[in-house]
Amino acid sequence: MTKQLRNLLFAGLSIVLAVACSRPSVPTSGGTPIVLGYSNWAGWWPWAIAVEEKMFEKNGVNVEMKWFDGYVQSMETFAAGKIDGNSQTLNDTISFLPGENGGEVVVLVNDNSSGNDQIIADSSIKTVSDLKGKTVAVEEGVVDDYLLSLALRDAGMNRNDVIIKGMPTDQAATAFAAGQVDAVGAFPPYTGTAMQRPGARVIATSKEFPGAIPDLLTVSGDLIKERPDDVQKIVDTWWDVREFMVKNPKKAEAIMAKRAGIPTQEYEQYKNGTRFFSIKDNLEAFSPGQGMQHMPYAAESMADFMVSVGFIPEKPDMSNLFDDSFVEKSAAS
Repeated sequence: MTKQLRNLLFAGLSIVLAVACSRPSVPTSGGTPIVLGYSNWAGWWPWAIAVEEKMFEKNGVNVEMKWFDGYVQSMETFAAGKIDGNSQTLNDTISFLPGENGGEVVVLVNDNSSGNDQIIADSSIKTVSDLKGKTVAVEEGVVDDYLLSLALRDAGMNRNDVIIKGMPTDQAATAFAAGQVDAVGAFPPYTGTAMQRPGARVIATSKEFPGAIPDLLTVSGDLIKERPDDVQKIVDTWWDVREFMVKNPKKAEAIMAKRAGIPTQEYEQYKNGTRFFSIKDNLEAFSPGQGMQHMPYAAESMADFMVSVGFIPEKPDMSNLFDDSFVEKSAAS
């Protein structure tokens, strides 16, 4: 190689390096992937936007969103310590405490169910009181079994007054639509399946029990201890998702509908039944106070109720259940 050629090569390399260094840096995500579970609930479908739009990568955190066809399977997998976090309700989180890997910790409220969780009955059943002696298909011990219990309690009844047929929610909705049971407890998109039965009617919804079904992101205590900055990036990504939903509603709905396995136009019917929480709503939810809008209060109430009806054998230790530091940091930024 001649001296002249070598000088030309060095000059070219210098130009390349100068151009590369002048470009704005792009966040990179590294480390072992953080695996978060989610399943078929309208308040968790937005996580698919983070995946589709590569928002985790933009925020510099390595996250794998793992989809579960069965909600209970997602909770069991998290409780066994096989994933780092999961999307689940408050009452279901309580029922799986303490969980492995440092316990289950709530770091974010995605939404409150505000009508999307429903008790649906055949045409002969007009009120919850009419369920006495009837067969109700429900996924035992989880969210809509809890809703059923609340509705029965308000009607002066309890679960012993009905015949519970336990099965996964998708199968429960299908069984009801086929006329095999008298009523069903379900959430979207399975409420749509249930309503295909001629004469089907909604006799109770989560709208009647505000604050009773908060939908959350829970992560392991070990993850918080070992990778707090990454947990913060995950929480911050959720706010990016929510901003995208506001600015790009049609694209957002198409992504969510695809993940849910429903036609895009069907998403419209689930909007009003899901109340997405703002950062301000989160701050209130994590704060102490009287009323179901405050999760520490709601958790105590739910745990007492679940023990009384036999959902769980005893009240678990909930002293480390909530960590509001990530939401607080989001609010301050």
